[in-house]
Amino acid sequence: MKLISLLGNSQKLDGGAMFGNAPKAIWQQWYPCDEQNRIHLQCRCLLVQDGSKNILLETGIGAFFEPKLSERYGIQEANHCLVDALKAQGLTPDDIDIVILSHLHFDHAGGLLTAYQENESPSILFKKAHFIVSEHAWQRALKPHPRDRASFIPELTDLLENSGRLERVNGTRSALLGDRFRFHFSDGHTPGMLLTEIQTDDGPVVFAADLVPGTAWVHVPITMGYDRFPEMLIDEKRRLLADLNARSGKLFFTHDPEIAMGLVHQNDKGKFTVVDCVADLN
Repeated sequence: MKLISLLGNSQKLDGGAMFGNAPKAIWQQWYPCDEQNRIHLQCRCLLVQDGSKNILLETGIGAFFEPKLSERYGIQEANHCLVDALKAQGLTPDDIDIVILSHLHFDHAGGLLTAYQENESPSILFKKAHFIVSEHAWQRALKPHPRDRASFIPELTDLLENSGRLERVNGTRSALLGDRFRFHFSDGHTPGMLLTEIQTDDGPVVFAADLVPGTAWVHVPITMGYDRFPEMLIDEKRRLLADLNARSGKLFFTHDPEIAMGLVHQNDKGKFTVVDCVADLN
């Protein structure tokens, strides 16, 4: 098994929204902001090569937005960066066998779609892949709450359904994946978010998605303004961090601007951090 981090399109988003109730005086010490109060964020994906299978955890935001929306959401690159990152590994989207989606917000699933072209509707970029999403997250995407409706791509559910290659999971395992993969579930950010755990020879690695989007959010009280149920998220995060600390587990970060993965550690005061951090996996 080989784990490779891939950078999709990056964003600049409002730091206050990303740090919820933490004041700017605190969060700007962690991530500097520009004159518009925006911080730089990655949309980092994880490629797992398991035997003959190429398994992709998330696809980032991609390049499907029209220029006006791309500017609104602070997307920094016009090209589809994930496609370029796959090419650097000698792969194309057609080489991906499985795509695991933690949830269907556009900054995690938008990379499924072809890049924007005027007067053309987007289509699924991964023509041969099977897609895995939780049943609860799927239902949320079909009937979003007004508070987070703008986070979903309206046409995406029909495209995934019509592909004939969609698996909606309820349990901790998928028939498409081997025994080294299992799922945790989280409802604090959005109902039904799927957190994939991969059992490697060096211990478990959990794709943290938006439960812990980057190293700064490892600190248990820190949540995002985008989280639907912040107090629930804090409890879920504490349980996962305690579990991984006990098992020498690692977190893979999708949005951290610099760090791809770190080992969960709890200090003598009970605070969780990550140590032995790496900027990329290859």
